[in-house]
Amino acid sequence: MASVSQPTRGGVLRDLWILARHQMLHIDRPAWRRFFLAIFGLGMAFFLALYSSALHEAGQAEAAAWVAALSLLVTAVVAIRVVPFLARRTALERWMIKIEYEFTHEGVAYFLIIMVIAVAALNTGNNLLFIILSSLLAGILMSGILSAIVLSQLELDFVLPEHVFAERPLISRLTVQNLKWIFPSFSITVSARSPLKGKRKRAPIVAPRQILDAPVYVPYIPHRASVTQHVELTFPRRGRYTQEGFRVSTKFPFGLLRKAHEVRSQQEILVLPNVQPTEEFYEILPLIGGVMESSYKGGGHDLYAIRDYQESDSARHVDWKATAKAQQLKVREFTREDERRLVLVFDATLPAANEKALAQFEKGVNFCACLAWHFYEIDAQMQFLADGFETRMAPSGEIVYPVLETLALIEPQIGSAASLANLQARIASAAPGFRIVITSQPRGSIPTNLWGSSYLVFVDSL
Repeated sequence: MASVSQPTRGGVLRDLWILARHQMLHIDRPAWRRFFLAIFGLGMAFFLALYSSALHEAGQAEAAAWVAALSLLVTAVVAIRVVPFLARRTALERWMIKIEYEFTHEGVAYFLIIMVIAVAALNTGNNLLFIILSSLLAGILMSGILSAIVLSQLELDFVLPEHVFAERPLISRLTVQNLKWIFPSFSITVSARSPLKGKRKRAPIVAPRQILDAPVYVPYIPHRASVTQHVELTFPRRGRYTQEGFRVSTKFPFGLLRKAHEVRSQQEILVLPNVQPTEEFYEILPLIGGVMESSYKGGGHDLYAIRDYQESDSARHVDWKATAKAQQLKVREFTREDERRLVLVFDATLPAANEKALAQFEKGVNFCACLAWHFYEIDAQMQFLADGFETRMAPSGEIVYPVLETLALIEPQIGSAASLANLQARIASAAPGFRIVITSQPRGSIPTNLWGSSYLVFVDSL
């Protein structure tokens, strides 16, 4: 639903007073002096022209010629000295907007009818046909004037959430403000501005991914008011999305032409990877949890609670007495004596660049994002390593969004033995903790010491 905000009478009067004061303080006095001098000069030239006609009718031809020449001289002085000065100080974009025209099906039929009536009127000389033709042409003129009024003095504000995830729908707000003092705007459609328009097509150009993928319709905007539309968006994949501007169009009032003009508004958003757990994530997470349980010694001896069994729980924590009593699996939860620390490593190298490898790489990025989000939800200590990016060991809540932003922009790189050795060195220098390495390397290329110190997730198994 659209919401309309209408200013009060007192607010309008206050805005008028502030606007008047602003205009008085920033008035261009030399331009106004030239303007009134031009009005006075043209008035004098008009008076001299009338006086010249009167002298000519009175038979004073020589005096009439001199007065007419003086009238032309005054007009020429105004045209040479005043008009260019005023033209240089006039911001035409304030008064004129560039409007594009596109025929609709109704408009095509309308113009065909005009052509038929014009041919018939010229051939027959029928006055009634000329009157009908004039009315049809007047309709086109009124359509252009009204559509220009509707599209003028509109401002757009597009608000998105701070964090956006791929493949998850979100609600954004598009606010259209009508700055006109008298006229409302009708039947406005806001769509994305074409990023390739006006560019030379010498080579294939890949269009950037845009934010607004579907047009938004606003039926009515009162004068000096704004309308807010809630727009549902879904971004199909991670990465950076840009919006160079918006295209505001209307078919008001007759639907013969779609008139549009572009509003520049630079927008940019970073879409984070999807963190919704997949089936592969649910299959691998219990294995990771079991290895983590076995890697930590003395995880606590004081009983904290008895709760229902979850897939990530270790079997050695099952409380058999409570299980027999409740007729369902129950586990014992102990107090922690040490803080669990883990190092999440993402290997961005690919053995080969083909379509299948790139698809597996994207699965690896999503799986790594799901792991980072999972450890954020359980408030674990985490360090993240990737190509060109490294965080310190810190609570996952402090670094989870920088990690996701890095994963949103990470790109695959063709790997080599040197890159694998560099990754191994970085892992060795990382903070102490349980290591999870997500890699696209084949199993036979992983060094033995990396197998023994880390839990490896191969993207070809996702």
